[in-house]
Amino acid sequence: MTKASEDIKFAKEVLELEALAVRNLAEAIDDSFQAAVDLIFGCRGRVVVTGIGKAGIVGQKISATLASTGTPSYWLHSAEAIHGDLGRVVKEDVVLALSNSGQTEVVLLLPHVKKIGAKVVSITGDKKSTLALHSDVVLDIGRIEEPCHLGLAPSASSTAMLALGDALALTVFRKRDLNKEDFAAYHPGGDLGKKLITVDMVMRSGDGNPVIPQSSPVAEALKVMTDTRGHPGAVSIVDSDDRLCGFFTDGDLRRNLQKGQDFLNGPIKEVMTEKPRTVKTGTLAANVYQLLRENKIDQIPVVDDRGVPVGIVDVQDLLDIGY
Repeated sequence: MTKASEDIKFAKEVLELEALAVRNLAEAIDDSFQAAVDLIFGCRGRVVVTGIGKAGIVGQKISATLASTGTPSYWLHSAEAIHGDLGRVVKEDVVLALSNSGQTEVVLLLPHVKKIGAKVVSITGDKKSTLALHSDVVLDIGRIEEPCHLGLAPSASSTAMLALGDALALTVFRKRDLNKEDFAAYHPGGDLGKKLITVDMVMRSGDGNPVIPQSSPVAEALKVMTDTRGHPGAVSIVDSDDRLCGFFTDGDLRRNLQKGQDFLNGPIKEVMTEKPRTVKTGTLAANVYQLLRENKIDQIPVVDDRGVPVGIVDVQDLLDIGY
């Protein structure tokens, strides 16, 4: 066997052992996991995740996942905690402590956390360790064989710890029953943020949303379009019930001017676009952008469930956030 083939064989063994660790963990999920979920879901403070070494790095990711899915959380370095940072922990918190051996510096925090009154959930590979014995809930990953040729470097154990943390965070996330809009609020940046942004977050509303009655003259419509903050280049027209019944844009103005100027003194309802395309509040901004592109239009009114115009979106608004 060549050196390269030996390396590939070993790499596959690493992945297989790590996958096995996660599969075994799935089979071992029990009532302790439910107890941990209930504690975190009912937490009135924050979930403080702590650990040392590789477990600490895994803890940072778990804390980030909790925070990004609606559970307030921060990571606390176990060594720094006993030098003052423990002051961040309050009675209403839940401390999620990670240590494979259950005998690292994390255990030094336990008497102080207990004195504060915060609950402790531990993820450890030894349910008889000091950490486990002083935890309110123990999530036991069991003894895991490390793929390292010396059997020492944390790999399969840290993978299992991370997977269990993900399962914990996502189970709590599911119980919170948040929707895409809630999730988007935690992810405003990057491609993920763009996919989850709703039209409500980008539309022009209030004094940036021009609206006039259908009895208004065209001249009034032009004045409102010009004076409105941001100059959206369009105006929504409403009936006597304040429901959208028409839309008038700069493009409509140019097309009508080609026929003369007499229409400027007439009512807007005679030149407006009746039954215009609309989008409802809550629509994903990505879908709105696609609608504008497909129909080659620059603006579109946003209406609520009653058909009342509550905003307007200009294609430039979407381009400004990266579409």
